[in-house]
Amino acid sequence: MTLRKSTWTPGAMAAVLALTGCGGAASAGTDDSDTFVFATGKDITCLDPHVNGDMPQASIAANYLDSLVSQDKDGRIHPWLAESWEVSADGLTYTFRLRDDVYFTDGTKLTSEAVKANLDHMVDPDTQSGTAGGYLKPYVKTELPDETTAVVTLNRPYAAFLEVLAQPFLGIESPEALKRPQAENCNAPVGTGPFKIVDYVPQSKVTLVRNEDYNSAPPYASHQGPAQVERIEWRIVPEDSTRYGLLRAGQVVALDLMPPVHFAEARADKKVELVLQDRPGNPTNLMLNTTRAPFNDLKVRQAFLKSVYVDAGINSAYFGTAPRPGGPLSNTTTFYSADFEHVYDPDPQEAARLLDGAGWDRRDQEGYRVKDGRRLTVHFPYTPDIWPTAHQSLVTQIQASARQAGFEVLIENGDYASVSELGNTFKYDLRADYW
Repeated sequence: MTLRKSTWTPGAMAAVLALTGCGGAASAGTDDSDTFVFATGKDITCLDPHVNGDMPQASIAANYLDSLVSQDKDGRIHPWLAESWEVSADGLTYTFRLRDDVYFTDGTKLTSEAVKANLDHMVDPDTQSGTAGGYLKPYVKTELPDETTAVVTLNRPYAAFLEVLAQPFLGIESPEALKRPQAENCNAPVGTGPFKIVDYVPQSKVTLVRNEDYNSAPPYASHQGPAQVERIEWRIVPEDSTRYGLLRAGQVVALDLMPPVHFAEARADKKVELVLQDRPGNPTNLMLNTTRAPFNDLKVRQAFLKSVYVDAGINSAYFGTAPRPGGPLSNTTTFYSADFEHVYDPDPQEAARLLDGAGWDRRDQEGYRVKDGRRLTVHFPYTPDIWPTAHQSLVTQIQASARQAGFEVLIENGDYASVSELGNTFKYDLRADYW
């Protein structure tokens, strides 16, 4: 039986299959075929990572899209589709020299026109790009001196420009494919990557086959040329127990969003490798909206943070397997400092003092704090379908501990589009996110 890997990262998709994109060794999905079968717990409503921009899109896009530049595990930037680049002294102009031997899987040749078409597509409001478009806020235009030169102009110096260009969210797609209606491109985007999409059944699976002409792996990849696996089957299996059952039965090679309740069992199974990886940067978090009541009051914000028992909730929901970042950055982030780890440790007495000082000094019959006849209510739009079961358990435990301090936290479940709209228009008090 082939090695099975179960993966889990807090609040993020694990891009297990991206290794095949760089020619890394990959096990076949079954004993008698060269198919890598991967089970994900999150649906993908659009395969084009330019649209919206959630981690599941980036995870699968890493298999069929290449980017202008690449970034290794140590954060160093390398060539990719661009073999070199120059940056102007004022940091506003990037001149990319492209490879002249790369083709998209629809037969279109990679040229500077493709770079312009992609960057313009990402920032076009009609694309509805939350991630790629957000990363490109300083983008102004792309000029084309010749077929292999793209001159990108920004409106301000942007230190992270090359880093964001390396991400799959900004992967380069066929300019001809981008001319299709968005719904059509969402179902089958076209790239230059090691695989190409041949079938997409929404809410069920995505099938990819090897790009036999692939010749554009990053220079540091351990394998150059076509991928070692012929086929990828990317199954969408929202139910935790079903997904894990497929792994135990040997019907999938790898899965993401591994339910923590099965960690001990997985560790005991010699056929399973459990991979836990903390994400650098801003960890999974609840954001407080400071533009409206009640969190426009600093004392109320501080009281909320000191009233919720996050550590206890994490230990309960994740069975002691996930560390709690106490500050704005996870401890795997470069230049991380622990100075702020314990600023908002639970302190019920201090929370009560802060709320009293903010005028929320009375409670109603249900025990919630009130002021001027209004209850201390926190609206929390939430999409349970996009979060692991453990995260859903965690937010209900936070809700319970906040109640003891007098906060009424209303977890208002909704679909992804409606919850995102509330977030984008600041019509919330709490918002679950990660970055």
